Amino acid sequence: MYKFAFCFFSAFSMASPALLMRVVASAYSVAEKAATIVRNVLAAGDLGIVEKTGANDLQTKADRLVQMSICASLARKFPKVTIIGEELVIWVDPLDGTKEYTEGLLDHVTVLIGIAYGGKAIAGVINQPYYNYEAGADAVVGRTIWGVLGIGAFGFKLTEAPAGKHIIVTTRSHSSTLVNDCISALNPDTVIRVGGAGNKIIQLVEGKASAYVFASPGCKKWDTCAPEAILHAVGGKITDIHGNSFQYNKEVKHMNSAGVLATLRNYDYYASRIPNNVKQSLVP
Repeated sequence: MYKFAFCFFSAFSMASPALLMRVVASAYSVAEKAATIVRNVLAAGDLGIVEKTGANDLQTKADRLVQMSICASLARKFPKVTIIGEELVIWVDPLDGTKEYTEGLLDHVTVLIGIAYGGKAIAGVINQPYYNYEAGADAVVGRTIWGVLGIGAFGFKLTEAPAGKHIIVTTRSHSSTLVNDCISALNPDTVIRVGGAGNKIIQLVEGKASAYVFASPGCKKWDTCAPEAILHAVGGKITDIHGNSFQYNKEVKHMNSAGVLATLRNYDYYASRIPNNVKQSLVP
């Protein structure tokens, strides 16, 4: 069982705001339940780790249990029926930052549920199961961030990165010469290397980073759908390295083969500085 795109169709037109909010509320609820599963698996001490394609591409018992939980819950609440016109697609990453989860870097870990309509990310939920986990015995652990395009994003304090500073957040475990050359060309003041696409977008919306740059294939649609919706809801932008928008219809290929470029502000500044040799190496 792998991370997946879970698709369902509703009997109601997506022109109905009530339906969208029902779906978002359900996603919020199942994400909170997923966070409990993630914490319980770690506490039990048996992660059930298997390698998918290699040592940097892992799956755990938490991935599998969360995936089953989210899929079953959403399928039960929204059974498949026909919709005239477009389709509603939910992209789920049951455990974003799996490698970091196995290494105890728990603040990198998120659960992602992205909602797309007509191929566009329109709503998303990001749960951080271990948010605040180092704050002491009395701290409330975990939080859920959510956003809807045209409404806003909630569960965090929107903050911009320091003016005049170019702080790049990028991959921790999937670096390469191409990734590093691209970052160097941006002449950053600081480079932050963390796990998880959800975590990287949180770095942007909380002002800890100016741009998320990943000049490599590897990131998938289930990694970017929920974060994209939240970022767009607060005025940010995310594309591939060429500036192409991501598509999230059910037939689309899962791999974001031309990398990721995302910012809360000043997208054009970073996009204009991506080297041509990097673009030529990454085929959309």
